[in-house]
Amino acid sequence: MVGLVTGPPAQGVRIGWEQVPEPVRAAIERVLGGRVIEARTQPGGFSPGLAARARCENGGRFFIKAVSAQANPDSPGIHRQEARVLAALEPVVTARRLPVPRLFGVVEHAPWTALILEDIAGRQPAVPWLAAELALVVAAVDDLAEALTPSPIEAPTVAEVFGDDFTGWRTLAGSADHGGLDAWSRAHLDRLAAIEATWPEHAAGDTLLHCDIRADNLLIAGHRPVVVDWPWACRGAAFVDVALFAPSVAMQGGPQPAELVALSRSGRAAGRADLTALVCGLAGFFTERSLRPPPPGLPTVRRFQAAQGTVARRWLADLI
Repeated sequence: MVGLVTGPPAQGVRIGWEQVPEPVRAAIERVLGGRVIEARTQPGGFSPGLAARARCENGGRFFIKAVSAQANPDSPGIHRQEARVLAALEPVVTARRLPVPRLFGVVEHAPWTALILEDIAGRQPAVPWLAAELALVVAAVDDLAEALTPSPIEAPTVAEVFGDDFTGWRTLAGSADHGGLDAWSRAHLDRLAAIEATWPEHAAGDTLLHCDIRADNLLIAGHRPVVVDWPWACRGAAFVDVALFAPSVAMQGGPQPAELVALSRSGRAAGRADLTALVCGLAGFFTERSLRPPPPGLPTVRRFQAAQGTVARRWLADLI
């Protein structure tokens, strides 16, 4: 899984439009309806591919995401999943004017997969976080949770999406090698594994969640945040999105997780046991994954997961 790698933007993984093979560019331009005359690569994120704002000779403007399976074998499937989510959401986004980009087309030209999306006239939030922008984002996340409850589309549950990932403490507890594990985690490992096993029941619900909100998956368009990158959309409790968002905010100069959750309507409504179980699953994920070798094409991910694990464990220690 590539989601939940929140942290400062990774460097050196993006490619430019001109680096995409010509047959793939031609296939994308057929969907665009015109030749691309300008393509500005966008910073941030972890995808080892193209992420560019494009202007066509016919005046059209689009956002293009493209990746090759040769760079990372999982990334094309992630793009395809996002396309399925956005296509299903399109009627709801249009009817309710939700802050979610529209999908205009998908290009498959093996080993490449590309999405053609609405170009949002916005910018990523300032980091370190500004209090005013963070307040806008938290309000937008709460508004989305209300608009997407009950989930307007068929989607897996949060337990189905993250069930194989939020097993970090149990994985570590079953391992004889705890090298690299911090002292607090070693001292509480059995208890953490037991709490972690309960997180699916505490995170259950019928809100359609984004499940990977972070600064580089947000655009500030005027006074309205737009939430982009939807491959991990799933159903769960409304507080899940703000809880998963919280460690990255602390890492990027914002308030500590407990303070952020208190700013959110859905966060304030969450029960302590529910929040504790989810944070336990999240902390275990970051901690265990940070000890693994980096996945192909994503050399910076483990460092960011380690940093988020530190924040999440500190939060968890205050909750249990």
